[in-house]
Amino acid sequence: MPPSSPPRLIIEAGRTERQYWQDLWRYRELFYFLSWRDILVRYKQTAIGIVWALIRPLLTMIVFTIVFSNLAKLPSGGVPYPILVFAAMLPWQFFANALSECSNSLIVNSNLIAKVYFPRLIIPISAVIVSFVDFLISGMILLGLMVMYNFVPSWRIVTLPLFTLLAFAAAMGVGLWLAALNVQYRDFRYIVPFIVQFGLYISPVGFSSSIVPEQWRLLYSLNPMVGVIDGFRWAILGSSTSIYWAGFLLSIALVTSILASGIWYFRRMERTFADVI
Repeated sequence: MPPSSPPRLIIEAGRTERQYWQDLWRYRELFYFLSWRDILVRYKQTAIGIVWALIRPLLTMIVFTIVFSNLAKLPSGGVPYPILVFAAMLPWQFFANALSECSNSLIVNSNLIAKVYFPRLIIPISAVIVSFVDFLISGMILLGLMVMYNFVPSWRIVTLPLFTLLAFAAAMGVGLWLAALNVQYRDFRYIVPFIVQFGLYISPVGFSSSIVPEQWRLLYSLNPMVGVIDGFRWAILGSSTSIYWAGFLLSIALVTSILASGIWYFRRMERTFADVI
């Protein structure tokens, strides 16, 4: 008799799309594990540990304050310039960190992807959560600046979670695109730092978007982070700043489109990750 062939192990998702989304909940413990592991590893064996999450945005804020306020003499609308900058630095730093973490998340976890089935969406989502932890830690600097300058936010501060959700959606949408593309084309590991660096200068982080000429503001709002940053400033700085609502609504539409298309593309490419990676 011919020798029997060895048993085969087939790794596959649920039979329906509905089961896939249910699997996200079923594998929630893996999500917790990946997020907590990355949080612990990030600052492991560093001399000052989690303080690095404070140093980077603080130094950037100081440089931007010197360049745009002291040298360029750009207006701040009566708000202390460090607070103006840091109100924008918070969402931008979160977005930039999320892109960097998401783009490499599948490559870093390639051994896990090749061995067992689980919804691959868990990996980039956990990467964004890790960046969100840094975002929360950096928020202590903003609180310190408010105390230092005796700045009291208005009632608008209660809307900040809504704009935080918008920042999360923007980071998640772009991050899903980059994570999936980086599996297929490893060139993106070199492109992402350029995107982050270039985006910092074309986003209103070191200055208020109100200095952009009126006829260009809608076009400028094609950068989805413009609406996110303007929203943060509107919530934190109160009546000292305003939102260009046409551009803000455009940013919301763009973020929604990017998130939806990011999920679609990620799910489309997900079945090939184990083979390509």
